[in-house]
Amino acid sequence: QVQLVESGGGLVQAGGSLRLSCATSGRAFSSYAMGWFRQAPGKEREFVATIKRSGGSTYYADSMKGRITISRDNAKNTVYLQMISLKPEDTAVYYCEAKSGGFLYIRTYEYDYWGQGTQVTVSS
Repeated sequence: QVQLVESGGGLVQAGGSLRLSCATSGRAFSSYAMGWFRQAPGKEREFVATIKRSGGSTYYADSMKGRITISRDNAKNTVYLQMISLKPEDTAVYYCEAKSGGFLYIRTYEYDYWGQGTQVTVSS
């Protein structure tokens, strides 16, 4: 069992930055690929970014590519999402998800665990 707790969300003006964190429990963090997803009101959850369990490879959604960086610290059991140049359309609840496996995963149904989410609101 893996528990994930997101933090770092908040209210920011357009053009601003935020860094989300996802702290995980358990000693098997390095065996999990990690992903960030987001869900806006009335919309389906969508892929944002994913990182391999080693941290050696990443993949981003086109909608945010160039404005986000996913990283992980396996010693701290934590994954991060740095976001810059935020836009009002980035407003959503952002979820951290964990998948036991050695690849990159972009579909939320592929993941095994997820957190409660953290709200990101970007004002215009």
